[in-house]
Amino acid sequence: MTPASPTSGIRYPIAVVALVAFVAATLWINYQVKVNVQGGGGHGTVYQMGNVKVGEAAPDFSTMDLSNRLVSLSSYRGQKVVLLDFWATWCMPCQMEMENLQTLQEKFKPADFEILSLNQQEEADVVRQFVARRQYGFHVLLDSGKVSARYGVRAIPDLVLVDRTGIIRQIQVGYSKDDSQLEREIKSLISK
Repeated sequence: MTPASPTSGIRYPIAVVALVAFVAATLWINYQVKVNVQGGGGHGTVYQMGNVKVGEAAPDFSTMDLSNRLVSLSSYRGQKVVLLDFWATWCMPCQMEMENLQTLQEKFKPADFEILSLNQQEEADVVRQFVARRQYGFHVLLDSGKVSARYGVRAIPDLVLVDRTGIIRQIQVGYSKDDSQLEREIKSLISK
């Protein structure tokens, strides 16, 4: 029988340590937003996120979609209520939020409503495969980082609801299990 080496035992691969650190950071950010920014509780709804505020004009942008077409936020002005979603394929809270977005897309599809889902700096093929596997029906765009920088995105997922006139009506930072407040606001804006 060979004696046990002093360095043998349970070792954690770097990937596991990185995952634990990521989860801890995500929980800390969620706590900061829900408790410190909102004053406790809430659904992640805030009045300001980085460079944008509720009641102010949403910064315009133009970026490519998965079909290699240029899409501009201003092209929806006067026509549709737009929900911007900042996300990445590796982000589990983003994936959970995207299920909610798919439900909203199906519910409001015949209405004057558009979801622009801005992927954060990932390769187009990775994003295309991810979206195809899950069969999402909303418009997915590729953000090289310029759009998220204009909006002051620091953590994902983030949602920004923009009315037909281009004014920001709601900002949601982080995943929310209950999007009923967001849904009510969308209904209200569509009916105006």
